[in-house]
Amino acid sequence: MEIDIFSDTICPWCFIGKRRLERALRERPQADLTIRWRAFQLNPDMPKDGMDRARYLETKFGGAANARAIYNQVRTAGESEGIPFAFEAIKRTPNTVDSHRLIRFARDNGRQDEVVEGLFEAYFLRGENIGDPEVLIAAAVKAGLDTDAVRQFLESEADLIAVRSEDAQARQAGIHGVPCFIFNGKYALSGAQPPEVLHQLFDLALQDEEKERAGVSEPSGT
Repeated sequence: MEIDIFSDTICPWCFIGKRRLERALRERPQADLTIRWRAFQLNPDMPKDGMDRARYLETKFGGAANARAIYNQVRTAGESEGIPFAFEAIKRTPNTVDSHRLIRFARDNGRQDEVVEGLFEAYFLRGENIGDPEVLIAAAVKAGLDTDAVRQFLESEADLIAVRSEDAQARQAGIHGVPCFIFNGKYALSGAQPPEVLHQLFDLALQDEEKERAGVSEPSGT
């Protein structure tokens, strides 16, 4: 089974969705599972250096009070999954292109899940600026990647076009919110759904795989 997850590193529901997927997989382990984290930017026009958090909340939600009401709902959902969101610690909303580039680099080096987890924790639990190269490097090193290799990668423009293209392709495919889970390139599930809903998609994907195997094994010309 293959699961492609379109996500943004500053999306709290994506962090919750990750936890719920992990819970679903503990309840229903899947053999030969491949998970790929895909790039999506909630704020594609964000300046390279990001934006002051207060200004962002004013622009996005009409002010801190409206944002607080929205984030209180997220905080409650996070608590149910063991995520102690620290939204008040976030002082800057970053541009997430480099964090997505790092995730691609981590995937190529077998540490994607660890880096995704590290970025979520850095931003949502400690309020760190994941648009800062040093914060990105620290998360990568903690995940087991080489410091110099990560620094050299981030200082280049490697995978920049790939990240922007992936984001554009997601929008063209009708994805306008994240997380969005794609099972075997066929079945899409939007939102941080509970394990029992994810189990239904597991079953659909497995049924298709079984049909494909049966089709291959059927004799031809009869």
